[in-house]
Amino acid sequence: MTAKPDLWLLPDAIYDGTRLRPGLALGIAGTRSLRIGTPPTDAPIHRVKGTLTAGFLDLQVNGGGDALLNNDQSPQALHRMAAAHRRFGTVGILPTVITDAPEVLARAVDAILAANAEPQPNRSLLGLHIEGPHLSIPRRGTHAAEHVRPFDATTLAHVHRLRAEGIFVKITVAPESITPQDVARLAGTGATVSIGHSDATAEEVRALLDAGATCFTHLFNAMSPMLNRAPGVTGACINSTAFAGIICDGIHVADEMVGLAIRARPVPGRMFLVSDAMCTVGGSDHFRLYGQDIWLRDGRLVNAEGSLAGAHVTMAEGLRRLITVVGIGPETALDMAVAAPARVLNRPDLATPEQRDTADLLLLGPDWHVTATVAAALAPQPA
Repeated sequence: MTAKPDLWLLPDAIYDGTRLRPGLALGIAGTRSLRIGTPPTDAPIHRVKGTLTAGFLDLQVNGGGDALLNNDQSPQALHRMAAAHRRFGTVGILPTVITDAPEVLARAVDAILAANAEPQPNRSLLGLHIEGPHLSIPRRGTHAAEHVRPFDATTLAHVHRLRAEGIFVKITVAPESITPQDVARLAGTGATVSIGHSDATAEEVRALLDAGATCFTHLFNAMSPMLNRAPGVTGACINSTAFAGIICDGIHVADEMVGLAIRARPVPGRMFLVSDAMCTVGGSDHFRLYGQDIWLRDGRLVNAEGSLAGAHVTMAEGLRRLITVVGIGPETALDMAVAAPARVLNRPDLATPEQRDTADLLLLGPDWHVTATVAAALAPQPA
């Protein structure tokens, strides 16, 4: 029997995964959303201010809630990370393990497999992002140089293990550390191969795209720049039809460059917002990485040398900056925070507010701040 709504939630507009739709309501039954539509004339209607959308999806999360995957490869750390970001409207994360000793990657893979095998897997854990160790030394950023190494059979075996259990894998590699043949092998497992942390030429990048790479990691950051006679990784990315993540915190990429890249892409819907968040999101202002102290100073995470060491930003902050500072239209910005990452994941169900747990749906105020989840908005108020 098809469920019928107990009530209809009527916000100012609903983002349906494609466009903003004012004047329509979302049918709710218990703690579950049903469908977007026009309520029957006699249906109970609950009016709310703001825009309703599915929660944000972040495909690059190093940590949260004082848990950092490179420091703690356990299901418990993964759950803490997910819970920390959920507080800010991010209902799905791709935990990210960066370049480290081989045993760290192995334990991260084990942790994801263990979390996936739990009786009620955490729906906020979307898979694993392996960022390195197969990168370029000159463009390694905060990644430890002593652990950067060429692509090997061990990493391929890890990807096979994850894919055998149906777990989504995104793996960031540089043309300097991997061959097109190995990219084809990775893509053949169903993994999403992303190009990043590279000083390569545009031609070298295009060879990996031809072999099956379909994504770029944090556009502009840790990649060869775009020059008049040398497009580099940056130019190759912008000119491609591949997906590309970008950090929008006003620190990692100038706001003007974020807007330029979005407008310059040849195919719409291929840019997605990432946080690249460290464990300070929902946590304290200090952590250790590779045995070094990292501090939060004026919104920046810096090491002892003053270099950037990850980001301290949420998807909610990035979305709001896209709209209010960069000048991107709300539909495009919401696509970058919700629907585009869902397309990368091949999870269209995560782009729409229909057929969802109400705890996974958000209400955004007129200034694009997250005001509440739908579950919280519908909860009985204390007397």
